[in-house]
Amino acid sequence: MKPSLSLLEKYTGKNMFDEKKIDDHDKTIVIPLLPLRDVVMFPHMIVPLFVGREKSIAALELAMQYEKSIFMVAQKNAREDDPAQEHIYNVGTIGIIIQLLRLPDGTVKVLVEGKTRGVIKEYLPNNDFFLVKVNEIEEINDQNDVKKQALMRSVKESFELYLKLSKKIHLEMIGTIAVIEDASKLSDVVITHLNVKLEDKQKIIEIFDVGERLETIYSLMLSEIEILQVEEKIKRRVKKQMEKTQKDYYLNEQMRAIQKEMGEKDDFSNEIAELEKRLKQKKMSEEAVKKVRHEIKKLQMMTPMSAEATVVRNYIDWILDMPWAEKTENKYTLKESETILEEDHYGLKSVKERIIEYLAVQTLVKKNKGSILCLVGPPGVGKTSIAKSVARATNRKFVRMSLGGVHDEAEIRGHRRTYIGAMPGKIIQMLKKAGSNNPVFCLDEVDKLSSDFRGDPSSALLEVLDPEQNFAFSDNYLDLDYDLSEIMFITTANVLQTIPAPLQDRMEVIRIAGYTEPEKVQIAKKFLIAKQTEANGLTNDNVEFTKGAFLKIIRQYTREAGVRNLDREIASVCRKVAKEIVNNNDNKKKMIITSKSLSKYLGVSKYHHGEIEGKDKIGLTTGLAWTEVGGELLAIEASVMEGTGKMTMTGKLGDVMQESVQAALSYIRARAEQFGLEKNFYKEIDIHVHVPEGAIPKDGPSAGIAMATSIASALMKKKVRADLAMTGEITLRGRVLPIGGLKEKLLAAHRGNIKMVIIPKDNEKDLAEVPHNVQKALKIIFVEHIDEVLKIAFLQDEENTSAVLTAGVPVSSQAVN
Repeated sequence: MKPSLSLLEKYTGKNMFDEKKIDDHDKTIVIPLLPLRDVVMFPHMIVPLFVGREKSIAALELAMQYEKSIFMVAQKNAREDDPAQEHIYNVGTIGIIIQLLRLPDGTVKVLVEGKTRGVIKEYLPNNDFFLVKVNEIEEINDQNDVKKQALMRSVKESFELYLKLSKKIHLEMIGTIAVIEDASKLSDVVITHLNVKLEDKQKIIEIFDVGERLETIYSLMLSEIEILQVEEKIKRRVKKQMEKTQKDYYLNEQMRAIQKEMGEKDDFSNEIAELEKRLKQKKMSEEAVKKVRHEIKKLQMMTPMSAEATVVRNYIDWILDMPWAEKTENKYTLKESETILEEDHYGLKSVKERIIEYLAVQTLVKKNKGSILCLVGPPGVGKTSIAKSVARATNRKFVRMSLGGVHDEAEIRGHRRTYIGAMPGKIIQMLKKAGSNNPVFCLDEVDKLSSDFRGDPSSALLEVLDPEQNFAFSDNYLDLDYDLSEIMFITTANVLQTIPAPLQDRMEVIRIAGYTEPEKVQIAKKFLIAKQTEANGLTNDNVEFTKGAFLKIIRQYTREAGVRNLDREIASVCRKVAKEIVNNNDNKKKMIITSKSLSKYLGVSKYHHGEIEGKDKIGLTTGLAWTEVGGELLAIEASVMEGTGKMTMTGKLGDVMQESVQAALSYIRARAEQFGLEKNFYKEIDIHVHVPEGAIPKDGPSAGIAMATSIASALMKKKVRADLAMTGEITLRGRVLPIGGLKEKLLAAHRGNIKMVIIPKDNEKDLAEVPHNVQKALKIIFVEHIDEVLKIAFLQDEENTSAVLTAGVPVSSQAVN
C-alpha cells in the first residue's frame, strides 16, 4: 500500500515523503489506529466489530473518507477505556473496512478484513484519535517446499483432530482448511480458531517467519488437543461412576477425577493421620480421648464428601481445639498485681481487695477454685474495665460475653449435633478463642437476661457459675464434661432485683456505688485527660484543665454516678481545642481551660448544681431516691384545698409509693389532735400529692417520711427546711424503718448541696460504706419515729435545731466532728 498524501497533508501540514521516495519499495504508511479489546486481528480474517469509544469511532470515520484503511492492534489491558500509547502492542494488522453501520445507541458496527501485518514506527500528534506511521511487514518464507509441505500437512491433521474434540467449531472448517495452499494464510486462519490466551495470539502475530509461526501454532494446538483429551477422559470416567438421580454425586466425583488426573494424592487418608497425630499430642480428659478415637473410626468408614463426614470432622476439630490443659501462670508478685490494679483504676477498693485476697490464697493453695464475683453498680463506674484490669494483674487471658438480650438457652449450652449447623455454646466458643483454660471470663449485663419458649439462659448459668458443679460442665454440642472450675468469672449488673435469687446465691456480690466529686476529679486528671488528648491528636503541651474546670464539668454538664459523660465532655473540649490549633496552624499553642472559659467549648450549662429550693416552703420536702444510675434528689409536693376528702396522687407513682402516701395520711389523721388539727379535718378538704418529673416512673417505700412531712406541712401551714433531705419508710404507728441504697442517696445529697440528711436509726451501720468526706460535709441525723422528723423539718434556725438534737436525737459522729 502507498501512503495517503491527502491524509499526510491533513494531519502534518506538509508532505512527509518526497515524491521520488513514494514508490513500490516504500512500505511506510500513515494510517488511523483502532485499539481492540480481547481480540487479536489477523490477516485473512473478516470480523464484525462493535465500536463505542469516541476516539475509535473518529478513527473509523476518517478511514472511511480515505481509502478505508485502518490499523488494528490489541491493547494490553482490556479494562482500559482510554489506553495510552504504552498500553497498546506495537504489532497489529492493516485492514480494510468493508462495511460500517451506525446504531441507534451511538455505537458503530463495522465489518473489517485483515490484509497484512504492520509495526508501529511512530505515533503522530493528534488529539482526536491515534494516528500512526506503520511499516508493512514482508513475511519471511525461506523454508524448502518439502519441509513446509510436511509442516502444513501436520497442522491440517492436528486441526482436524482439534475440531472433533472441541465440538465448538463447525466441521465445515475442515474443508476450508484443506484447500488452503498458502502457508501464511493457513497459519493465520488456524490461530483464529484456537482457544488460546490473548498473549499467545499476540506472540503469533509478532512472528514474521512463516515456518516458525507454523511450528509455534502446531505446538500450541498439540497442547490444546492434550487438554481436550484429558477433559474427555475425565468425562468418560465420571459418566461410568455416575447414577442418573445423583447430580451432586456426579460433581464430587468429577472433582476427584480432576485431582487424580493432575497427579494429586487423595488427602483423606492424610487428614485421618493428621487427626490421630493431634490426638496423641493433645492433653485431654480420658473421656474426651475415647470420644475422639471413636469419632475417628466412624470418619474412616465414611465417604469423604458426605454431609455426615463433615459434621464428624467439625466435631473432632472442636474437641481438639479446646484448651483442655493450656493455662497461663501468674508471673507477678502480690505487690506488682496491686500496683497494676491501682494504675488502671482509681478507687474501687472493695473489688481490688477481693482480687488481692484471691491471689494471696492462690499462692498458698495449689488447687484453688475459680472465683465468681458479681459487680453491681450504675453505668459508667468501671465494672467491665476493672474486669480487664484483673486479667492484666493476674496475667490471664480476658474474654467477654454480653448477656444483654440473650433469651435462648442454647447460647449458653449450645445445640445438639443432630441439628444442621449446630455449634457449641458461647462459653465453649469463648474458651476456644482465649486458648487458655483459666482466663478471666466477664459475663456482662447479667441482669438483662430474658427468657422465652426457647428456654431460660439464667437457669443454664446456674451450672456455669456454681463452683461445686462447674468442674463438670456439659455442653450440648461437645457432650463431654468440661472443667470450668479454674476460670475466674466476673459478672456485671446495674441492678440485683432482676437477677433470679438462685443465680445471686452463686455469686459474691460487690456493690460499686457512684464516685464522689473528688474521686471524679482524680479520675479525670489521671486517666481521662491522657486518654482524650491522645485520641484527639493533642499533647500535654496543647491543653490544660484547671481544677475549677473539672468541677464545673462534673457539676453543671454531667449528672451521673459514673464518669462516662464526664469522659464525653472532656472529649468534646479536646476536639474543639484541636480545631483551634489546626485553624491557627500553631501546634505549640497551649489552651488553658478554666471554669470561666468552659462555656466557650461546651455551651450553656445542662444542670444547675446545688440549686435546691432557695427558700423554705410549705408542703415541699426533699426526698432521696435510688436509681440504676445512682442516687437522686426527689422533690415531694403536697397541696391542700377545699373539697370532699379526696386524695389525688400524681407523678407516675407506683403502687408501693401510693401506699406510702396512704400510710402517711393515716398516721396524720390518727395524730390530728397532737398536730392541732380538727378531728374530721380531712372531710372538708382535698389533698394533692405530686412528685415532679411526671414522665419518669417512681416506686418504693423509702419516701414515706418525706411524704408524711409534706402532707403535715401543708395541713399545719408550717414551712419545711430547704437544706434538709430525708429517706425512710413509715408505718401506721409512725415508726421509721430502714431503707436500701444509703450510700448512693447520701452521694446524691452531697452532689445537691444538701446540708442535713435524716435517715433511719437502723441504717447507722451502713455509714461505713459512705466516703468520709461525704459524711463530714453532711449533718446526718438518725431517727426512729416520724415525730422526730417533723420536729427537725419544721425548725427554721440552727439554734433550735441544735437544741432538739442535744435533747436526745442522735447525730452522725462524722458530722459532729
